[in-house]
Amino acid sequence: MTSYEEEIAAGKRFEFGSNWAAFLSVLDDERISLARNSLKRMLGDMNLDGRRFIDVGSGSGLFSLAARQLGASVYSFDYDPGSVSCTAELKRRYFAGDPEWVVEEGSALDSQYLDRLGKFDVVYSWGVLHHTGAMWQALENIERLVGQAGKLFISIYNDQGWPSKGWLYTKMAYNRLPGFLRWLVLYPVIVRLWGPTTIRDIVAGRPFDTWRNYRARSMRGMSAWHDSVDWVGGLPFEVARPEEIFEFYRMRGYRLDALRTCAGRHGCNEFVFTHTGVPKISALNQKTPTT
Repeated sequence: MTSYEEEIAAGKRFEFGSNWAAFLSVLDDERISLARNSLKRMLGDMNLDGRRFIDVGSGSGLFSLAARQLGASVYSFDYDPGSVSCTAELKRRYFAGDPEWVVEEGSALDSQYLDRLGKFDVVYSWGVLHHTGAMWQALENIERLVGQAGKLFISIYNDQGWPSKGWLYTKMAYNRLPGFLRWLVLYPVIVRLWGPTTIRDIVAGRPFDTWRNYRARSMRGMSAWHDSVDWVGGLPFEVARPEEIFEFYRMRGYRLDALRTCAGRHGCNEFVFTHTGVPKISALNQKTPTT
């Protein structure tokens, strides 16, 4: 049994790949277009045509696909075998046999693996590194992938303080239950997450409007159901305040180009950094935040 399988069996890790496989059944051209637009919006005027793009923790493979459609040479990897299969399936559907899109299994915590991948114009890791079990080490590790003047596009769960600890216990409870009983955690949490919004939609005369139009409202082409399952189940789970992420990379020679926060709520804060050169301090002297 592999380390991944042992973590799943022990209820310490969520099977992200299974959730992404279900998401592929609802993937369509509109969702893919929204994903492309999301990349273009956050990367500003950067043209991806001919650029090297690495998707660290590719998940469903949607954003690897979006980057490839925008002309980038794409390298996708994920720790979860199911996620690797999803990404490979999207490559098969849209870019079968394409040598400019590589898909494989790998870990953001494996320094030797990362060292052999080289440098990239865009290092993309959306909602991934807080699920590694060693978030700050993963944030440190992927920095080695960013080329000179390259972009680093990441999103990390927002630290809400005590509410974040409560979400951790919820996720632990979900993953420790056998599959046929997980609805006992999932359904109440979905009611908690979506109840107020649904009531507002009904009062406004637009029943379930936000749920039905989530793909566009999320601006990333995602699915309300699959994102909710991902949120409830997503373990390991770590968080950070926006200023911690900003300072962590500023001291390593990065400039913040774009920031999109979740306004203090649960969810992810998005960051786009540009590598500007020499770090302001040695990484050996940088105190790593703790969560």
